[in-house]
Amino acid sequence: MGQFKGVTLGGNVIIEEDVLLEEGVEIGHNSVILKGTHIKKNTKIGNNCVIGIKPQGNNRMRGNNSSTTLLISENVKIGNLVSIYSGTSIGQNVFIGDHASIRENVAIDQDTVVGRAAIIELNTTIGKACTIQTLVYVTGDTIIEDRVFIGPCVSMSNDKYMGKQEFELKGPIIKTGACIGNNATLLPGVTIGEEAIVGAGAVITKSVIPKDIVIGNPGRPL
Repeated sequence: MGQFKGVTLGGNVIIEEDVLLEEGVEIGHNSVILKGTHIKKNTKIGNNCVIGIKPQGNNRMRGNNSSTTLLISENVKIGNLVSIYSGTSIGQNVFIGDHASIRENVAIDQDTVVGRAAIIELNTTIGKACTIQTLVYVTGDTIIEDRVFIGPCVSMSNDKYMGKQEFELKGPIIKTGACIGNNATLLPGVTIGEEAIVGAGAVITKSVIPKDIVIGNPGRPL
């Protein structure tokens, strides 16, 4: 482990080679910062985190050509027991809660909140000033635009045939300003229009037009 100017390290921190920590970074006890990670100024990382994980898999899983670097921007706050994979970028002032997991090829823009134990799968884009609350599951290949609100325990999927036949994996597209209520389910490839509202517990099987309010199973306009 090298010396880093103006960096605060807790006990038992492990930092691999080819890691860049800028001034004001704080890393909690027992955290591991893996090769290829760049953490910018004044970012705070909690205890027992693993940052910069390299993707693995088997012959039934998709190949991965993600970058081997992880960029975490200025003034990010990361809780305890968080895992973040390489090939991802985290924007300024993002907050990531305890137990969250963020996979490879993910981009999270500035001022977004990722709640406690939320899971963000690979190849996902999340815009500015979004709120993704506790235990949300964001499937791979999802696009979330700016100022989206996603309530606790929302679940998404990206495989229309559940692995039974070939299908281009495609998660939901959630447009700017949309709101998704607690425990809602979004099926593969649906689009939630600008400023639309999906009610709590709704199951969205078809796209929702902008500013519509949709409830029920299957989802229908209110």
